[in-house]
Amino acid sequence: MQMPYVHIELLEGRTDEQKQGLMRDVVDAVVKNANVSKESVHVILNEISKQHLTKNGEFIGEKA
Repeated sequence: MQMPYVHIELLEGRTDEQKQGLMRDVVDAVVKNANVSKESVHVILNEISKQHLTKNGEFIGEKA
């Protein structure tokens, strides 16, 4: 059975509890819809600093 890897990129600013809840929900969705075991699902969450992202040429961090 293949081991699914889910990559999530998210702007910084969420609590550990929010991130853990998100990852748990993603695992549950993959298990339900991909017919794999919970133990085989890997979730990688990358937090992006607001200082490292621009939108329309403006740094996101400047709007915070």
